[in-house]
Amino acid sequence: MTPSTTSTPTGRRTRTTRRAAPRRRLLPVTLLLLVALLAGCSGGDASDAAVPTQGGTVDAGLSEVRAPSAEAGGTLRVVTSQIDSLDPQRSYLTGVWNLMRLYVRTLVTYSSEPGRTDQLVPDLATDLGTTPDGGRTWTFTLREGVAFEGGRPITSQDVRYGIERSFASEVIVGGPRYVLDLLDDPALPYAGPYDAESQEGGGLASVSTPDDRTITFTLTTPTPDFPYVLALPSSSPVPAESDTRGDYGLDPVSSGPYAITSVDDETGIVLDRNEAWDPATDDVRTALPDQVVVRTGMSGLDRDQALLAGSADLDLSGTGVQVATTNRVDGDGDLLDRIDDVTTGAMRMLALPTTVAPMDDANCRAAVSAVVDRSAVQDQLDGAGNAVRTSVLWPRALTGGPEDTDPAPDLDAARASLAACGRPDGFSTVLAVADVPMAVDVAAEVSAQLAQVGIAAEVRPLDAASFYATEIGDPATVAANGYGVVLATYTADFPTPASFLVPLVDGRSIRTPGNTDYASLADPGVNGLVDAARAAPDPAAQTAAWAQVAQAAADTHAYVPLAENRVQLLAGQRLRNGVVMQGYGGYDVATAGVGTD
Repeated sequence: MTPSTTSTPTGRRTRTTRRAAPRRRLLPVTLLLLVALLAGCSGGDASDAAVPTQGGTVDAGLSEVRAPSAEAGGTLRVVTSQIDSLDPQRSYLTGVWNLMRLYVRTLVTYSSEPGRTDQLVPDLATDLGTTPDGGRTWTFTLREGVAFEGGRPITSQDVRYGIERSFASEVIVGGPRYVLDLLDDPALPYAGPYDAESQEGGGLASVSTPDDRTITFTLTTPTPDFPYVLALPSSSPVPAESDTRGDYGLDPVSSGPYAITSVDDETGIVLDRNEAWDPATDDVRTALPDQVVVRTGMSGLDRDQALLAGSADLDLSGTGVQVATTNRVDGDGDLLDRIDDVTTGAMRMLALPTTVAPMDDANCRAAVSAVVDRSAVQDQLDGAGNAVRTSVLWPRALTGGPEDTDPAPDLDAARASLAACGRPDGFSTVLAVADVPMAVDVAAEVSAQLAQVGIAAEVRPLDAASFYATEIGDPATVAANGYGVVLATYTADFPTPASFLVPLVDGRSIRTPGNTDYASLADPGVNGLVDAARAAPDPAAQTAAWAQVAQAAADTHAYVPLAENRVQLLAGQRLRNGVVMQGYGGYDVATAGVGTD
């Protein structure tokens, strides 16, 4: 997801491989939140528990359904900041992925059951796939009776073609790149369905479709998380005869309960019912409204005002309400009754690049780690309502992680570590940060903390638009500029430990622009534990093994976790069947209805 230049940038990134252009990334204000992980919180103290409220019933959409209703009809009115593309293979905004649940179906998708929306369920497929070899080969069978708008049956070849589109230069700009890494042959790169030579070779060889309902994927490496890749809209079916290449987003063909019927700057995006959708084939979507209208290009305060005034039912952006709205909500029981408090999975952290002296010495990194005062950082992030302290490389909603002890700063331990790394009087370094106000404020706070033990960290604000792609995402640039400390925000693409940890700590990542191993960590012990976690035989063993990876990475002091972002979602007055969609950071449009009385 080219980053937007709104307030706080995110570090949510995935390794860029052969393609020259790094993939687009999102900022938390426009993205949020490739995983809005909620329950199972661990660590922290009372100040990190649920934000205190006075009266009202908050969090009704987290573990249950907010305002449950089976009433059909009416128009669901949706607001958002931006739509990057309506083409499922091109979008990298999670709010748009939420919207696509209305007109895009995939082999598997996220559950719409409250409290389980970070878990996968079958969608076009009959099950979650089978793999006989630990995740190297995956086979899926399509349901009977699924169809595109217009009534043409959806086949396995349509799923394959949709995935093949992601390899085309006209399409890949902006979209996810997982399939490029997992399904392409480096010795014979596939150039997409518009390339004559690639098509003469029979298309994407790693995907086979022996019949209309069977599809098999052969990956370049065993990947237990592969079904999460198939849950992305970019893995959805596209009918080849309707593909208009780079213009496909102007009129995408629906496989869901709604179809896009109008796109207008003034009236917004209009979706009407797709009569070819058969609810008997769909266990996820309720399709209650007769119509859905999306207004785009709205500021945060404008979106909040629309929700407060009743002219909007839900906000797709996933950023939560603005500070001014939070202040208005405080003490208002009626408004508190419409709030869901969500930790987002977006973690702020310090990365200490091991390729930059003196951070190439673990003791010098340990000194930085010992100095950090997370409570003061939390204050800079506007307090517990907007950030939850964390000292572990593990999103709060993922159970089974290392214990979060929430340690206080220890200046004596920091000085001892400085002496051990031969720098008893401290040292000078550069603290790189995206040039947005809150991030710069946090960087200034961290710099002041480090100064207490003689570490002089020059705060260097860098262009927010290129910060992740070409500044801290390019190891050569980091080393050349001496960025010894990097303040980054990072969000995993999927709600799994592997998705969070591997891009950060696997030292075998390709060192190219777009890299997410911001600390350039290349620890053989950590890499070995990654391999062991991937080979673990069952879910319980996998979780335990990934927890060992997280702890081993923490012991290197290459990363210093600081805080996880928190937002408050506001439900519109008419919203019915409101379920917080953990992966997309908002209310699930697949189940949302409206009160028509």
